[in-house]
Amino acid sequence: MGLSASHGRLVSLQAQRIDIELTSQQIANERLRLTNQMNELFNSGSNLDPNSDDFLQLNLKLQSVVNIEKSLTLQQTRLDTYYKSINAEVEGLKKIVDKRATDLFKAE
Repeated sequence: MGLSASHGRLVSLQAQRIDIELTSQQIANERLRLTNQMNELFNSGSNLDPNSDDFLQLNLKLQSVVNIEKSLTLQQTRLDTYYKSINAEVEGLKKIVDKRATDLFKAE
């Protein structure tokens, strides 16, 4: 891979990294919103009779929110793994670009 191709790949990886950071932030915001929603459901269920239909409906909603939160956690874990792999490739490419640039100037 030539210097310009390595640099192009580096720029592409940095753009991917920014996209992952944005998506991670959106997931974190959604998880925070879900946590607030779970707190509201817990608080509203504290005054209900555990055998009532309202309590059962509330538990179904709560379980749905918990499942969504678990799904978001899994997505975040995948993004974290992908982010780490991109960072490793970026570091490798930076070394290649630096070495090629140094070699290019030494040749002149």
